[in-house]
Amino acid sequence: MSSPRFAVVVFPGSNCDIDMLEALTDVMEVEAQAVRHDATSLEGFDGVMLPGGFSYGDYLRCGAIARFSPIMEEVRRFAESGKPVFGTCNGFQVLTEAGLLPGALIENESLKFVCKTVPLKVVNSHTRFTSEYDEDEVISLPVAHAGGNYFCDAGTLAELQENNQIVFTYEENINGSTASIAGITNKAGNVLGMMPHPERAVEALLGSEDGKRFFASLIDSIHNAKSSEEAGDVR
Repeated sequence: MSSPRFAVVVFPGSNCDIDMLEALTDVMEVEAQAVRHDATSLEGFDGVMLPGGFSYGDYLRCGAIARFSPIMEEVRRFAESGKPVFGTCNGFQVLTEAGLLPGALIENESLKFVCKTVPLKVVNSHTRFTSEYDEDEVISLPVAHAGGNYFCDAGTLAELQENNQIVFTYEENINGSTASIAGITNKAGNVLGMMPHPERAVEALLGSEDGKRFFASLIDSIHNAKSSEEAGDVR
């Protein structure tokens, strides 16, 4: 079976794209390729990653300009096909601005940039991104953001809870997020956004290896999907 192949989308201002590429290729040993913001095809990829950074300088709002990049129409089609899309930090902001995830990311309640490693609870371990974790397990991942305060109205929060779309919560609410939310999926479960950075926690040298199981979960789910497709082809 061929190795999963990931696209790492690079917007003007992305600064965590190399971290994401190295986590995938050097640590997880799968194929990954940088894809420019003005590309118009994601043909041949099994997963799409939107990295952190300051896309287009974060002018207007974080991620508000990046959502209009040519590649985003293809990211939308990719997500609608059921394939996995992941956005971390600025990538999460882009996904909400594009309407691929509900809610919005606003300025931290403290109005200060937060940069540290924080404990997170894995609220839902039954997703294609978190199957290697235990339910309610507390893990450590780094955050680095000024606009990571997840906001949604009461109706949206009730829907997120009812559909088990809340995947990670902060043990200590570091930015004022609604219900301490750190990461959510879409209703279908194939698009995930989170403010913490799993790609910066894949080696002991970095202070935590807890992010490694995030990528292992995703890679395993792609392997399983490919196996099912190939079995279907044989039949």
